[in-house]
Amino acid sequence: MFSQSRSSEKFPVFPSCENLDNKELENCFYSQLEDFVFNNFQVPDNLKQNNYKGTVRLLFEVDTTGTFKVQYVDAIYPELVKESKRVFGMLPKIKPPTFNGNPTYSRYTFKIAIPLKSQNDTIVKDEATIIKENRNKELIEFDSIVYKKFDNPVLTSHLNIPLSHSFYAQFDDEINQVGSNNHTASKPLMYSEVSKYYDLKAENQKLMKKKDGWWGRKLWNEHFFQVQGEEYWITMNPIFDLRLGKSSPSDVSYTYINTRGIQVQAGLGDNLVLTSTIYESQGRFADYYNQYTESIPPAGGNPGIIPGIGIAKRFKENSYDFPSADANLTYTPSKAINLQLGYGRNFIGDGYRSLLMGDGASPYPYFKINTTFWKIKYTNTYTWLKDVRADVTEERTYATKYMANHYLSWNVSKRLNIGMFESVIWSNSNDRGFDMNFVNPIIFYRTVEFTSSSRSGNAVLGLTAKYKWNNQINFYGQFILDEFSLGDIKEQDKSWKNKYGYQIGVKYFNALNIKNLLFQVEYNHVRPYVYSHSEPITNYGHNNQSMGHQWGGNFKELVAIARYHKGRYFADAKLTFGVRGLDFDTAEDGLNYGSNIYKDYDLERPFDTGVVIGQGNKANIMIADLQAGYLINPATNLKLFGSLIYRSFTPETDTAKVFKQDTTWFTIGLRADIFNWYFDY
Repeated sequence: MFSQSRSSEKFPVFPSCENLDNKELENCFYSQLEDFVFNNFQVPDNLKQNNYKGTVRLLFEVDTTGTFKVQYVDAIYPELVKESKRVFGMLPKIKPPTFNGNPTYSRYTFKIAIPLKSQNDTIVKDEATIIKENRNKELIEFDSIVYKKFDNPVLTSHLNIPLSHSFYAQFDDEINQVGSNNHTASKPLMYSEVSKYYDLKAENQKLMKKKDGWWGRKLWNEHFFQVQGEEYWITMNPIFDLRLGKSSPSDVSYTYINTRGIQVQAGLGDNLVLTSTIYESQGRFADYYNQYTESIPPAGGNPGIIPGIGIAKRFKENSYDFPSADANLTYTPSKAINLQLGYGRNFIGDGYRSLLMGDGASPYPYFKINTTFWKIKYTNTYTWLKDVRADVTEERTYATKYMANHYLSWNVSKRLNIGMFESVIWSNSNDRGFDMNFVNPIIFYRTVEFTSSSRSGNAVLGLTAKYKWNNQINFYGQFILDEFSLGDIKEQDKSWKNKYGYQIGVKYFNALNIKNLLFQVEYNHVRPYVYSHSEPITNYGHNNQSMGHQWGGNFKELVAIARYHKGRYFADAKLTFGVRGLDFDTAEDGLNYGSNIYKDYDLERPFDTGVVIGQGNKANIMIADLQAGYLINPATNLKLFGSLIYRSFTPETDTAKVFKQDTTWFTIGLRADIFNWYFDY
């Protein structure tokens, strides 16, 4: 027999196999098993009479007490299945398998050839007979692979936890305890980071339903496919996002999303993990969302870009087809270093929104280095972005641009954390490619960008802060500095050059002393022209979407959120009040008031001083969003839910693209909640 086991794992031990090394022990184990089966297995009479020849394959386990348990029998006739189970039920208890000297649970496979032959059966055969029989000879290497009980290693691995505000809220209080030395702003977090403070496995176990049948376990508790062996594990799941809704007013009778996908996760050893998800989607949304989708089309139309997803093609007459994918390969060579190669989204901050790096744009390729030591976590991210405007598209190829940023998170005390952020974006002009000047993870990008040429890139600076008042109340904030003029600040004339924004927020965990109730209030304030640049291709955007706050520039926003979960039930409520200063984009007024980050801020700017939030076509926004549902399967975060969105949008002047609109949008759906999809535009 052959096995892939190592010295750290030992085979079960029959009494006659004592004191053998592991390879000899493996051979002895299977030898004793073969002898026992030969001496006890009784081929049913009806099969004997028909001179039946065939094979029975068994999957069995030996548990921590040394007991044999049959898991599955593959045989043509039910009589063989019954007999196989009877014989294995007669096997005595033996010494259990061990891992690092401790009893463990392991799975094995075994094949019974009929008619039965003992190991001592030897027949003198001529060479021709041997060659003929060898034609159908099978090695036992494949059948001897050792399996372990799947204990959900995903939940302690270095895989990223999918970005979901609802899911992160479940452990937000645990990882924000006073005195913890972690770093919560650089997201997504890894399961291994969170499991130090919140026992993901134990909490997951609390949600398990008592289901013995295969379909019951797969529907309510487990991954669709899951396997674990020594030094590896694999899961595979179908992914769904199926929604049906009604919006009013609307030109169509209903809204819908029809997403099917597949997700694969795997771990090889303790240091290498990967995940990949592919989606195929069609859908139609509320009118305001469809209008926004088609207001940011790529070159060639297509006809638009689904915010947070990507380029959409027309599907039938009034729907969209929008495939998408994300992936991540993570290698963690030590406790201090974590390397990630991915295609997806990132987020910096402790709030609902991020002014520095949000997750509202389409997925993109990135390479990330996380360095953690002492009281510091240092994150470097290098990304490849796209500008899909017609102005920069050549020969049907969208323009490429690059972003490099670093974020230093420092736990100053057991209550206070501050973070320093720096980012630069540059284009592929003059075949510049990925500029090695910005690869150095400890260099100041602003200096490099200045020495390369002030128009060669766009540098952004930022600060974050979090203060833990106690274990229930956390304050947090951000400040983004896109550009400023000290002289103009002294003049206090509200110069357009003072491009900055800030965020302040508070979280109240276990609010009103109700376990798992979270209250959150957040205010975001971003001046005109933030995220834009003198060269639109080097703005702070990707696929016609902002890489910071989804609203771009020239706005202020107040968000109040309540989240609650108990067992598998959950409910979220969100109320947003905002003011945006939009462009008129009419023949009479084509000026750039600072909201559209894809406009050159040096052109058509109406004012140099007196620049305030809301200038232009001032619009008041109110969005109420209620959602409640039931978690069907925690392995995939599959949720059955209902949602109700009420949106009131009131500009001072109605134009062809910007006009008063009140929308009520009701939806019911079944969704794997594995990324944030924002509808609050």
